[in-house]
Amino acid sequence: MALNLSNLKRTRISLVILGAIFAAGMAGCSVKYSFSGASTTGLSTVSIQYFQNRAPLVQPGLSQFVTDALIDKIKSQTSLKTVNGIGDANFEGEISDYNTRPRTVDASAEAAMNRFTITVKVKFTNAVDPELSFEQSFSRYEDYNSNLDLSQVEKELADKIIEMIVEDIFNQAFVNW
Repeated sequence: MALNLSNLKRTRISLVILGAIFAAGMAGCSVKYSFSGASTTGLSTVSIQYFQNRAPLVQPGLSQFVTDALIDKIKSQTSLKTVNGIGDANFEGEISDYNTRPRTVDASAEAAMNRFTITVKVKFTNAVDPELSFEQSFSRYEDYNSNLDLSQVEKELADKIIEMIVEDIFNQAFVNW
């Protein structure tokens, strides 16, 4: 019986030591995840430069709307501190296209549906892990009935499109699936 008690004590001591080694090893590892699935490992600050509108058709206020939407998304989905200047992560870019074109034609050769498209060119720089940096254009569209004038649906459609583009930009930068 003394032999079994001795083995039990050694086993417990071994488990305590292994547990301490495991805990110490895990303490050195840190990966930041959010509920959105975003990973901001090693990053503590982010900067978002003003997105200039360089599209052939310029819509007043769109630059500010895109910039603010990206800032709001990052603030709500990460714990990164927004800074002026250049952060550990930096976004800059421009609105490169803003247009509407006929999508489908009906029997009378008139446009039945129009497609409203917005394209945003983005340069993302990750100072901590440069391999995650990118330069890419993000484009989304919404179709609308050609019986409607663009001015009737423009605000609603632009809001939807910008929301989708900002989601795409955020995912490309921080959600590395």
